[in-house]
Amino acid sequence: MARAPRTQQAPLPAPMQAWLAHLESNRRYSPHTLAGYGRDLAYLAELAGERPLEQLSNGHIRQFVARLHARDLGPRSLARALAAWRGFYQWWAQEAGLPGNPVAGVKAPKAPRGLPKALSVEQAQALLERPAAKAATEPVALRDQAMFELLYSSGLRLSELTSLDWRYERGAEHESASWLNLDEHEVVVLGKGGKRRSVPVGGAALQAVQAWLQVRARLLGPSSGPADTAALFLGERGRRITPRVVQKQLDKVAAASGLPVHVHPHVLRHSFASHVLQSAQDLRAVQEMLGHANISTTQVYTRLDFQHLAKVYDQAHPRAGRKS
Repeated sequence: MARAPRTQQAPLPAPMQAWLAHLESNRRYSPHTLAGYGRDLAYLAELAGERPLEQLSNGHIRQFVARLHARDLGPRSLARALAAWRGFYQWWAQEAGLPGNPVAGVKAPKAPRGLPKALSVEQAQALLERPAAKAATEPVALRDQAMFELLYSSGLRLSELTSLDWRYERGAEHESASWLNLDEHEVVVLGKGGKRRSVPVGGAALQAVQAWLQVRARLLGPSSGPADTAALFLGERGRRITPRVVQKQLDKVAAASGLPVHVHPHVLRHSFASHVLQSAQDLRAVQEMLGHANISTTQVYTRLDFQHLAKVYDQAHPRAGRKS
């Protein structure tokens, strides 16, 4: 953990105090944000020492970042501090007669990219094949099962799931942006960047969706508008389902299934990508199904796949060096 600056309790230099006052009165920044900026400016004041702020150069700023990094300040904290310093100098440079912003071009070290959280195949099966799902007859339970099967089957983003219509519709008040195509066993979704793609829907998901469609009309009501009557998934009040409801229902079902991890809808997307890649080893196909513009975004799942293979090796190879 980074050590607090020695001057943390000392008043900030007058220009810094003036900038914070400007942010409070003119920009309406919250007290929480202002307190964070104050802490970051305190680092700069401490590191500058006796050197006047107007005499700091780009080289000084780089040295300060290195010193904070040596105190175990992480990349995200350094990036936040640099943003505060950069904002301060951008505001103060002209008044102080500075030739430029000494923080310009200085970047924090890159934060290590964490692996996406994915369920194991066994955990995914425990979630989707739970006894309560097989015995479900009520509309909400059938809807939830169809949603979760579809998230896992097709690797959809949460926003893509909630935007789906039960078929393509075009009318005066509503035109489908994303829809289910039962005949072709696929969903057509409008993803990030306005890019539309078609993604296959697996047999288990198709069966769950068809079971839901048989009772879907029971959730429609007087408050259902054109966009609601077209929606594939509905809330209990007859309106298109919201992302928050999907999250809440998945969290409830995951807990009831005994899973030891928090399951967010995006975890099912990660699980889809990881499990397809483990089986098919086709990175391009996974990229297309996920709707990634750059394959480097998809390549993170190869690290998950390697972790899976390494685990299998450790468990199975007689010379893996497992501890007894």
